[in-house]
Amino acid sequence: MSTAEKTEQTEFKFQAEIKQLLHLLSHSLYQNRDIAMRELVSNASDALDKMRHVALTDEEHRNDDELAIHIEPNKEDRILVIRDNGIGMTRDELVKNLGTIAHSGSLEYLNKAAADQKGDVSLIGQFGVGFYSAFMLADKVEVITRSYAEDAVWRWESEGTGQFTVDPAEEDSPRGTQIRLHLKEDMDEFTDEQRLKHILTTYSTFVPHKVYLGDEHVNDQPPIWVEPKSSLSDEQYQHFYQYLSHRSDEKPLWHLHLSADSPFQFHAILYCPPSNYELMGFGREEHGISMCAKRVLVQNDCRELLPEYLRFLYGLVDSADLPLNVSREALQDNTVFRKMQTVLVKRVLDHLAKIADSDDEQFMTFHKNFGPIIREGISMDFANRERIAKLLRFTSSHANDVEKPTSLTQYVERIKDGQQQIYFVSGPDLATIAQNPNLEIFAKKELEVFYLTDPVDEFVLSTLMRFDGKDLTSIDSADVEFPESEDAKDDDDKKSDDDKQDEELPSGFEPVLVLFREALGDRVEDVRKSNRLTNSPACLVNSKGTMSTQMQKIMQMSAGSGFEMSKLILEVNPRHPLLKRLGQLVSNASQTGFVKDCGCQLYSNARVLAGLGPDSEEMVSRVQSFMEELANSRSPIVT
Repeated sequence: MSTAEKTEQTEFKFQAEIKQLLHLLSHSLYQNRDIAMRELVSNASDALDKMRHVALTDEEHRNDDELAIHIEPNKEDRILVIRDNGIGMTRDELVKNLGTIAHSGSLEYLNKAAADQKGDVSLIGQFGVGFYSAFMLADKVEVITRSYAEDAVWRWESEGTGQFTVDPAEEDSPRGTQIRLHLKEDMDEFTDEQRLKHILTTYSTFVPHKVYLGDEHVNDQPPIWVEPKSSLSDEQYQHFYQYLSHRSDEKPLWHLHLSADSPFQFHAILYCPPSNYELMGFGREEHGISMCAKRVLVQNDCRELLPEYLRFLYGLVDSADLPLNVSREALQDNTVFRKMQTVLVKRVLDHLAKIADSDDEQFMTFHKNFGPIIREGISMDFANRERIAKLLRFTSSHANDVEKPTSLTQYVERIKDGQQQIYFVSGPDLATIAQNPNLEIFAKKELEVFYLTDPVDEFVLSTLMRFDGKDLTSIDSADVEFPESEDAKDDDDKKSDDDKQDEELPSGFEPVLVLFREALGDRVEDVRKSNRLTNSPACLVNSKGTMSTQMQKIMQMSAGSGFEMSKLILEVNPRHPLLKRLGQLVSNASQTGFVKDCGCQLYSNARVLAGLGPDSEEMVSRVQSFMEELANSRSPIVT
């Protein structure tokens, strides 16, 4: 489309989602109307930030004009103006920025909030639709703007229905944007200066630019991050968190106020929100930390200050050792910046460790929400792997309580003498894990086992490999080693004659294993005697050095036919009554087929218990044959 054709078109239709959003905001969410002011002031502040960055990097656009926001109420005409001298917008930017939703999930969230009278619509700005909150207050909105890059002035106008117009503005206008709200009849309070001052001091105190209501500077709060901790109240910390996070009326789970002086200087305040919106289906958190140089905001979304596994934190970092015109590219190569990131990460992890030691309830709230994110650090932050590992929690056989999970440190504190491994077992849920026959020997020996129901946890432990000198080992691995008793001779003396007799293989057991191997062929790596089973007749074990069965299943689901599971070992319990009976039958050549069928069925049963699908047709046919044979051996005569 040519420039001339663009100029001729003045009326545009809103994106379909915008129409729904405007209807929702206009009719459903009056209880949150104050946030409209917060969002419009915040947008103005963003425009000023962008202009300051332009001025820092391009001398042509540098001058001494104060970057500020002006709030101008007009009671007589019932109009409220929010004006800034920021970067402004071109005609194309008006059409693009004020006609579409930038973030997926926004409308779905707001629909849920509207359906729930207690829904928190204060998050609207977090999803990139803060401007449209203007229609909570106004039945008509005008936007008059001039970009720093051109002289043309444009007027955007809409009544919040299905369309908007963009035309050249008749009046002259300085660089920047002014939003004119033609207030609804019941919104006269938004022309009252005292009411507006209350809203601005509540929501916009920490905006990094001056906000004027008429001639009054209303956000004269000094930057709290450079103030002594002892001089700040919980309310001040909370309000600053709400400003950073766009989460009104929400208290952070915790905050960390820190300073460093040597070898470089910086101040920082970091906050942990009370809930994780990733768990609610909003996708990956994409915000960053605000970064200031000498109290001047350089970037309000700097994702390089903290690693990805701490992406849920909000905060601000201010350093006198960074230049005002620092760029993202320079940050990645800046030694001071890298050292700053190292300090921040260490202090956050140390703070979490302190909470874990001193406030179990608060830490468990944190772990429930952000444990799934912070565990990502095991694979991406080798330098802090041990610190991160100490923050992880897993359900354990020690308590078997999902509400009171166990740390790796607690496991090691309870570990048996001589135990060189930390054991874990994976499964889709705790009920399935409880049926795993590999657990029997661990229960008998009173050895603690972690129960992993989240596949990612096994990946994390497999990546970690060792903790405090102990190998992390799946209980279905052939690598499992059991701790030796304190005095093997004493243990042997204490055994009863029956126990000693049980250690001797039952008659016919070895020939049974031979027939099992013949029947199963290359479906298994081997069939062998089990030293880990106490009650079950058989189980499947992975070869040394291979992933657990559960992890291989996940890999196969992810890679499809490109991943081939390793062959398993069938371990057989020689003390089980079934195996003892088969050992008696094996001497009769006519029972060879039956013994082989039993071996195949035990293999199928073990696959089912391991969460692996057996050959259904073969298994059903075999079970049918067993039932027929069993039925024929029973008598119809009533005795």
